[in-house]
Amino acid sequence: MKTEDNGNITAIHRSSRRPGTIYLEEKEKKTIPLQTRFTEKIRKTCSCSSKKAKDTLLSFLPVLQWLPKYKPKEYLLGDAMSGLIVAILLVPQSIAYSLLAGQEPIYGLYTSFFACIIYFLMGTSKHIHVGIFGVLCLMVGEIVDRELQAAGYDKLDDQRSQLSSMAGLIANETLDANQTSKMTCDRSCYAITVGATVTFMAGVYQVAMGVLQVGFVSVYLSDALLSGFATGASFTILTSQVKYLLGLSIPRANGIGSSICTWIYIFQNIHKTNICDLVTSIICLLVLVPAKELNECFKSKLKAPIPIELFVVVGATLASHFGHLKEKYGSSIAGEIPTGFLMPKPPEWGLIPNIALGALSIAIIGFAITVSLSEMFAKKHGYEVKANQEMYAIGFCNIIPSFFYCFTTSAALAKTLVKESTGCKTQVSGIITSLVLLLVLLVIAPLFYSLQKCVLGVITIVNLRGALRKFLDLPKMWKVNKVDTSIWLVTMFSSALVSTELGLLIGIVFSMLCVIVRSQKPGVTLLGRVEASDVYESMTVYKDLNTTKGVKVFRFEAPLYYVNKQCFKSTLYKYVGVDPVLVALAEKKAAKKKEKWQKKEGTADSSLTTMEVVQRLYQEQMPLHSVIIDCSAIQFIDTAGLNTLKEVLKDYDDIGVRVLLAQCSSCVRNSLRNGDYLKREEGTMVFHSIHQAVQFALYEQEQKDAFVNGSAV
Repeated sequence: MKTEDNGNITAIHRSSRRPGTIYLEEKEKKTIPLQTRFTEKIRKTCSCSSKKAKDTLLSFLPVLQWLPKYKPKEYLLGDAMSGLIVAILLVPQSIAYSLLAGQEPIYGLYTSFFACIIYFLMGTSKHIHVGIFGVLCLMVGEIVDRELQAAGYDKLDDQRSQLSSMAGLIANETLDANQTSKMTCDRSCYAITVGATVTFMAGVYQVAMGVLQVGFVSVYLSDALLSGFATGASFTILTSQVKYLLGLSIPRANGIGSSICTWIYIFQNIHKTNICDLVTSIICLLVLVPAKELNECFKSKLKAPIPIELFVVVGATLASHFGHLKEKYGSSIAGEIPTGFLMPKPPEWGLIPNIALGALSIAIIGFAITVSLSEMFAKKHGYEVKANQEMYAIGFCNIIPSFFYCFTTSAALAKTLVKESTGCKTQVSGIITSLVLLLVLLVIAPLFYSLQKCVLGVITIVNLRGALRKFLDLPKMWKVNKVDTSIWLVTMFSSALVSTELGLLIGIVFSMLCVIVRSQKPGVTLLGRVEASDVYESMTVYKDLNTTKGVKVFRFEAPLYYVNKQCFKSTLYKYVGVDPVLVALAEKKAAKKKEKWQKKEGTADSSLTTMEVVQRLYQEQMPLHSVIIDCSAIQFIDTAGLNTLKEVLKDYDDIGVRVLLAQCSSCVRNSLRNGDYLKREEGTMVFHSIHQAVQFALYEQEQKDAFVNGSAV
């Protein structure tokens, strides 16, 4: 129990030890002037020494810390095995996801190669794989298609007819200077220019967030929101790949309702389906899906997953090459994939205003996924990752490769699980993966010339099984938490049916609204005492709890602030069963009746005062003398909430009911003290436990009854 005395919390009435009281005195806090703290912070930040320079370098390049401690005999075999297997799986997926991002296959291989090397140098997670991720490829692809349309490129023609049609387009239409400059680059060239610029800006955002140490923003993206977004985006990815499975040449829809528009285009052109591509897609599905399921079922027994995707790609490429499927049936193929590397090229600075907003959402999603996966596997294997360093790492995995014709990367769950299950020990496995990709880039890539695009589409769709299976978990999610399920559904449907970027924004806004609604309608209950103990629990949940005559214990399970202040007051009055406002109205009515009676009789009955009438009415209504508010679930109180608490105290005090607070956190106690709540003499009591408050309330009432009875005698 505490009260305020000249600004310092001190014990009250040390000589009168009443039941339920504990006397504590707070330590004196040393106040450091703001100028001194600011100067000290500047001095520490700006000071330079050899040790600080070394620490900065080691923290920026963690590889310098762990690589000298590398144990080849223990780690190399597992790292080599996992790196090789991931590379085998990564080659066909890199080519397939390039189409998703609106790029040529070679750029997907570039992206995977550079991301593995940079994360090896800067990453702190030993197990995650950083590379191409389907959802981010989709988001990049949407921006690329939007900019291609804005530049005047016609997506209805294939890549070979683009160049010939551009001459007529430029001759027949008047283009501004900006568009004319864009036409000097063909469609493939301009697409990777846009993709690289988006990647550069996403990396800049991520590094800036690392510098500002705002890694905490990821906590606002809940698991339900990220899962719903991934599932909705997976549906959009599936929609975008159907045209490859059917061999249709249709435009890629952008903007709001792009998935719906795409399905409309598909059904409008369904009669143009390429039978060869359709048959190939069905065969690949019949091979890939069962093989993937077998990998899942026997992953504990298999030392490494069966690289079925690579087998399918090799088999399909051979069948397409020797069967002359393009020449005979017009099947769409990957085309020429060059070897080697291109000269680095800076991003297109003029595009930055157009893609800045889209790059921000890509940056946030990429970082959130990377940090979530790195922390999950670090916790599982007992080591620590640094969120801000992960932001630096993923940021430079985007900034540097953007100069080498790459698009956005992040951690990828499927490949990360493969790395972990195949014996990965350190980031060296990423170097093994990059070496295999280098071999592909320098030698093997041209061999995929005849690979049908429908095979790549099937590989992409089959890899969406995990996200699409979330629908099966909905009944269980609904039982566990209805609010999280609602967030999942809203985010999923908005991402799938509206657009990917807007879907994420809608999900975040809806998630925040759910938090506000939860605080507006918090859990409230009356508490009862467990027999033969000093434990108090909810009377709506548990049976056979004891109540104390004349005392009500009320629990409010939310912060007390401006949003729910009225809810707090109304529910308190309702659950306690005594509304002091109504009692006050009864007082006024009694006063008016007495005044009328006095005028009518012409005499005043001095024995019947207004207060006596009120007390009689109140005692007949509810024999209550104390209200105890359990504050253990109140995280904080703002100014509006504090004023509400003062109003409640005053309203009940006016009718002779004590209001006691119990189990307040230090934050709440500080708010009470700073808001002058504790300067109300004996009227304000704060207790460390509910049982102490109940004991004190009973003791006070006994003293009061004894005084009244003594006066009567």
